[in-house]
Amino acid sequence: MPKLRPNLPAKPPAPAEATFTEVPAWSAVGAGWRPLFGNFQALGFSFEWHDFTAEEELDWARSFHPGSLELCLNLDGHATLADARQTVELRPRTSVFYVQGEPPLTARRRAGEPQRFITVEFAAEFLQQHLRDEARHLHPCVQALVTGGPGRSAISAPEPMSLALRQLVDSLQRCPVFQPAQATWFRCKALELAAQAFFCPPDGEMFCTRQQRAACERAARVRDILRERLAEPPTLEELGRLVGCSPFHLSRQFSDATGLTIPQCLRQARLERAAELLRGGRHNVTEAALAVGYNSLSHFTVAFREAFGCCPGLYPIHPLLKGAPPQATAPATTASQRRPFMTASFTPGPHGLT
Repeated sequence: MPKLRPNLPAKPPAPAEATFTEVPAWSAVGAGWRPLFGNFQALGFSFEWHDFTAEEELDWARSFHPGSLELCLNLDGHATLADARQTVELRPRTSVFYVQGEPPLTARRRAGEPQRFITVEFAAEFLQQHLRDEARHLHPCVQALVTGGPGRSAISAPEPMSLALRQLVDSLQRCPVFQPAQATWFRCKALELAAQAFFCPPDGEMFCTRQQRAACERAARVRDILRERLAEPPTLEELGRLVGCSPFHLSRQFSDATGLTIPQCLRQARLERAAELLRGGRHNVTEAALAVGYNSLSHFTVAFREAFGCCPGLYPIHPLLKGAPPQATAPATTASQRRPFMTASFTPGPHGLT
């Protein structure tokens, strides 16, 4: 059985940590920054949801707690992170973690594009309490924090978000337990994320694990391509050429990795992007439909209603939907309609990708 470390009282925070607040860093985005759960000082972890489009480039590093490790689950938007040794580009649907030590990190979020991501902040004492016994298996920058406390700033290599991480992100937006149980639930989720993100596989990774990793990376690349070409999506054959895989193998591998067919993924991406455009208030229903590749307004309206529970014209003002992330209020489906990780049913078009 694994050793159980006693719940020792947390060390008093250092003066810089005790006075630090990230609220000013998000003042420019208003309600686009929202704490989900936790307290960095009292509990040692916190979850935060971000959904905004900044008019000017945002100094993201101002939100990093001194001496902390932060995990970013980046759904949409581009950003950069830099320490004394490297600059890392963060793309949509990738995850990265970083330690705010010395010298401090620099980080920027692009202006003029939707930014959607969840951050999970971990205090050094929380990680030391739970991970010290397995420190030799941790990523080097996590290992340094766990064994020696805050030191040099460090950044991991960004990784495509696995299916497990995407499903976990979905659950974080809709906590399934009632209020007295939420502290336990979120603590477990923080540890689950640490287990998935912070441990390094041993040398000589098993062949099946390498295959699964390659499949997830290929599926993430397909998602990126589809999101970049919503109005004129590539054919299955072209997708295969772009990711270096036969169309048949790609189709099967994508479904295994994501729980969706490629046409279902395209449909989902179109509706999510249309919802973002409508929430932004600069596009009417027709403009949003055309922007994401729908030539029939009636087909778009039916698909949107199935995904979000209301017609697109009411979506920006619906009291339960306004400001909510996509999928948060999708209507319930029957057992025969339900598919994993879907927001809308799928009707194939003449070329499959519709």
